[in-house]
Amino acid sequence: MSEKPSGQSGEPDGSGSGSGLGPRSGESIPDDVWERFVQDSERDIRLSEAPKEPSARARMVTERLRLQDARGELPPAWRADPVGQRANGRRARRRRVWTVIGIPLALVVAVVAMKPSLLPGDPFGTDSNSGTGLSAGSRAPSSLPAETAPETAAPGSAPGTPTLDEPFAGSPAARYADGAAGIVLPEAKAVGSFSKDQVAGALEQSRTLLVEANVDRGTLFGNTPETVLGKVLDPKQPELVDDLRSWLRKPGEGHDPLRFFSRFDRDEVRLVGDVVKTRGRTTFEAGEGGALDIHTDYTFVYALAPADPDSTEVARTIVRRVIDLRLLDPATYEATPGRLAVVSYDDDIANSACDVYDGFLHPRLASGGPAGAPPSGPAVDPYDRSRDIGDRSGDSSDSGAAGDSGEEPCGTVSRT
Repeated sequence: MSEKPSGQSGEPDGSGSGSGLGPRSGESIPDDVWERFVQDSERDIRLSEAPKEPSARARMVTERLRLQDARGELPPAWRADPVGQRANGRRARRRRVWTVIGIPLALVVAVVAMKPSLLPGDPFGTDSNSGTGLSAGSRAPSSLPAETAPETAAPGSAPGTPTLDEPFAGSPAARYADGAAGIVLPEAKAVGSFSKDQVAGALEQSRTLLVEANVDRGTLFGNTPETVLGKVLDPKQPELVDDLRSWLRKPGEGHDPLRFFSRFDRDEVRLVGDVVKTRGRTTFEAGEGGALDIHTDYTFVYALAPADPDSTEVARTIVRRVIDLRLLDPATYEATPGRLAVVSYDDDIANSACDVYDGFLHPRLASGGPAGAPPSGPAVDPYDRSRDIGDRSGDSSDSGAAGDSGEEPCGTVSRT
């Protein structure tokens, strides 16, 4: 006759627990049962990745151990050893896993650091062509730092041929800043009778003039630059403002708006892309009678194509403008607060038809356009900002364009 396992009769054992599962008073766990429990528990831990609900047998044994522990019938260190063994095993497994993963990972990181182009896309933002419209496989040259002093020499040659995708290829302008970003103002400080804030405001006005006259797309295609005429220039210098408005309405020889504004005929050409390349500098100093004098010297480079949308021809026109402006003290002079007076202005225009006075720049295109007078004189470099704008000898640029009513030679250029 077989015997029922101890503690599983289902009858009260007199221990007072009422569970019917604990050992009877004075009973202990046989060694083979204990050893089997430990082995089973360790095996279950190794095979399980996440905690699972204990089996009925495990719950029974656990409850039995709990009761024996409460009665002081188990050795003091019975809880510690299995836990310590499990922790040590996990640490060892972690070390093995990181050894297997770490070495290949380190090799991959080293290779990518040496050649980031192996990664798909541009996760590190290193692709200098991003957002520029450059063709695949080409690299945009790095931008030049802002010009803070006169250049000492003409820039070196630039590789490439202009295309619709890369209209500034082959030109130093590829490294120029884009539009208004190239007009970097010096830090303002108090000058004469003007505070630092007033000087800063005047410098911003000069910047607005340059952008609206040479970069704004509306102005470039024939609109009247009302911001310049109505908000920047001083209306108490009436002759200039009135003259400029008249020149825009009715251009001609001796009253050419190109002396102050860059403009193209939209029926003849279109801009390639949305960028006008810009490089130059602004300086200021105290003038006579407490005035603030501002000197601006900037080169603007335009990439253009024939108006025919199917044409792939690209040409560039380069315009350099030097303008001296003055902020006068209304307490001393007849002047409008915050408005600028023009002291002098000059220009060099490269690769545009000579002696054509219709108020537009006409880039020289292989496909034709207004021919104007033929180029003459020595070849000059329109990108050479080391020269004074009025110096037209040797390798100094007269660009051959709308200038002083044909009084100056229509020069040839060494590059565009």
